[in-house]
Amino acid sequence: MFTSNLTVRAASTPPPPPPQPRQRHRRHHHHLRLSRLDPDLGSWLVVRRLGLECRRKLSVAVDWGSRVDLVARMGAGCFRVARESDRGGAGAVAVKVEFDSGGQDFFDADAVEAGGGGRGAPEHLVIMVNGMVGSAKDWRYAAEQFVKKLPDKVIVHRSECNSSKLTFDGVDMMGERLAEEVLGVIRHRPGVRKISFIAHSLGGLVARYAIGRLYEEPSQSELCTAIRDCPSGEQSNHQMEVLEPREVKVAAVEPHEGKIAGLEPMNFITVATPHLGSRGHKQLPFLCGLPFLERKAPQAAHLIVGRSGKHLFLTDGDDGEPPLLLQMVKDSEDLKFLSALRAFKRRVAYANVNYDQVVGWGTSSIRRQHELPKSSLLVKDERYPHIVYVEKETPENFQRRVPSLVTERNTDLEEEMIRGLTQVPWERVDVSFSKSKQRYSAHNTILVRSYRVNSDGADVVFHMIDNFLL
Repeated sequence: MFTSNLTVRAASTPPPPPPQPRQRHRRHHHHLRLSRLDPDLGSWLVVRRLGLECRRKLSVAVDWGSRVDLVARMGAGCFRVARESDRGGAGAVAVKVEFDSGGQDFFDADAVEAGGGGRGAPEHLVIMVNGMVGSAKDWRYAAEQFVKKLPDKVIVHRSECNSSKLTFDGVDMMGERLAEEVLGVIRHRPGVRKISFIAHSLGGLVARYAIGRLYEEPSQSELCTAIRDCPSGEQSNHQMEVLEPREVKVAAVEPHEGKIAGLEPMNFITVATPHLGSRGHKQLPFLCGLPFLERKAPQAAHLIVGRSGKHLFLTDGDDGEPPLLLQMVKDSEDLKFLSALRAFKRRVAYANVNYDQVVGWGTSSIRRQHELPKSSLLVKDERYPHIVYVEKETPENFQRRVPSLVTERNTDLEEEMIRGLTQVPWERVDVSFSKSKQRYSAHNTILVRSYRVNSDGADVVFHMIDNFLL
């Protein structure tokens, strides 16, 4: 009976379930369980996990060119040959890069070697300056195109003394660093005879400060020679300036005077530079011209971009002194800002007409709002499909406008800066990417900061090269 009962029970008991395949442990699966218990903690852990994964993948996908730059930087005096093809169609040219004085020199190795570093070598030094939170890499494409198209004429130096967070230090400190860097490059390149500057955004203000520091007044003999070589009408204008230095200086008819760091100044080119600062008048476009935001922006700018913010919003008037940007439209005892600008044979301001959310059209082209062209913004030359207006100030137009500089005294800061800067003639080149897919990054596209995402600005770079005074 006992055995029989056991048999019945065994028969009625269901067979054990088949073994389940062992599930593979999902790494960090506990993040999801924690999220059910504590949503805030779980969300933080998930985000942290995703961030680590993204960082790992990015580290694997680092651009090879950046690694080469890092290796070259670790070895003093190392050279690197740029192997990128000429996107401008000028043919393959070996562009050699040398790390020099904290920046990078771009040049055609064949031209330099053929000249032996002396007579016959490129004599024109071109200094390229980056803008806010930028670096020397911003000018990579433009530097290569300059060397490829003018291989026996120029050596391009991409400044790197003011990069990343160093651009928050203020225009004056950045200008002093740039001046020191330029002097170091010239010491390393004793064969150069001429100098030009091409600067983007905030870098344009930094370059203006630096040339004021580097300016060297002409000797008395050079000044007398310059006056003697002028036509009689021009002599009288120049002599008037010497007798009355504080009066308006008619630069359009004066001989070019002075040097920059001992070199002959040629081109001073700014690209989307806030010459008049970023204060009001729609000079900072992403504020949409709203009065409330334009009033509040100066109060918070220094919290975001340091002393540079104070300079841009003209809130740096310490100890009763005028703002730095206002000081930079005239000469002082030790800094000859206006004389340095006048010394260049060309001054050019490239400006975005629209879609630049960082720098307004008026401040980058040194114009009053009513002076901005309202019509005729059409492509004039198919070679430059994004250049819609070019204004070259003739001596006649300049002379007719000069008397207005001293008629009114009660003006705002922006008006004072315009009057100061326009004491020397400027070429203005207006650019529009309104029909480009890259229009929303116009501030970077205008200089081709990255060819992959800003390639539509290549025609602007070629316009600079084709009109570059050698």
